[in-house]
Amino acid sequence: MNAITSAERLVRVPLGERAYDILIGPGLIARAGKEIAARLKGRRAAVITDENVAPLYLDALIASLQEAGIQSSKLVLPAGEKTKSFEHLMAVCDAVLTARVERNDAVIALGGGVIGDLAGFAAGIVRRGVRFVQVPTSLLSQVDSSVGGKTGINTHHGKNLVGVFHQPDLVLADTDVLNTLSEREFRAGYAEVAKYGLIDKPDFFAWLEANWKEVFSGGAQRIEAIAASCQAKSDVVVADERENGPRALLNLGHTFGHALEAATAYDSRRLVHGEGVSIGMVLAHEFSSRLNLASPDDAKRVETHLKAVGLPTRMGDIPGDLPPAEVLMDAIAQDKKVKSGKLTFILTRGIGQSFVADDVPASEVLSFLREKHPQ
Repeated sequence: MNAITSAERLVRVPLGERAYDILIGPGLIARAGKEIAARLKGRRAAVITDENVAPLYLDALIASLQEAGIQSSKLVLPAGEKTKSFEHLMAVCDAVLTARVERNDAVIALGGGVIGDLAGFAAGIVRRGVRFVQVPTSLLSQVDSSVGGKTGINTHHGKNLVGVFHQPDLVLADTDVLNTLSEREFRAGYAEVAKYGLIDKPDFFAWLEANWKEVFSGGAQRIEAIAASCQAKSDVVVADERENGPRALLNLGHTFGHALEAATAYDSRRLVHGEGVSIGMVLAHEFSSRLNLASPDDAKRVETHLKAVGLPTRMGDIPGDLPPAEVLMDAIAQDKKVKSGKLTFILTRGIGQSFVADDVPASEVLSFLREKHPQ
């Protein structure tokens, strides 16, 4: 195993024989081959990436693999949420098989959450499961989607409704790549960082309120925030790998957020995932206040912080018109967190006091959506 430098952090996800490391720090793409070769027996890999990431990092990753004696192929896909489709899943599976990737070889996802979800799904089903390495290139994917083994694609019924649980064998979160993100992309990822504090770590949320500018500017605080987020997610995943209980807390803000994404037809010009989560987390706190579960001051505090970092916090912040509240309600009812036709929400009793609420009355949700709708 290669030595960890002082500028890096390592988070171990202890899942028995499926345990893996998350390495966080600068320069990891250049070392990817060595890190992968130290952990996997196979010497063949299929690299899946997109048109935005490929010009920046694909050559460096391929060179690193070659230096470590790993033969690789590559597939470059269109960027964007619409790539998470059956059509592109078939293309990835075909590329992996064409590359003669066997069970001990690896599919490597070089990109954000879309590429990670899609490539991970393919890795989980080709040959009934091959090795999988995440090289996340966005803040959102480094702190959330690359960790925990959830993979999948979207359909016209909704987001992430087809997929498998397939844990990665290694996550390499190279913090240098975050310097090439747009401000909007970084902010969107930050929403997921804030989420961990709002779930059950009020001290972390307070730390973010005090240090968010340094997290945005880079350096030690950025690495610390990513490591804390990965550790928080690891703890939840280990306690509930397949989302039968407490792992559902990771969906704080996502029920509302996914409905808004669907309402904008996953058009990233209008709304990206982290922005939907930001609005969703504010709505979740306001809805909790409406149900007399939490103080309205908590919802205001959440909104104030997310607005300070530049994130949208209201449905009215989304460019263009939204469909009526009834259509948003239909999207929520189709969401994967509905069990036996009963609405399940992640609500809160205050900052860092989230909980899973079953049997939330649909009438209350619809009334709330009508109240918050910008039209």
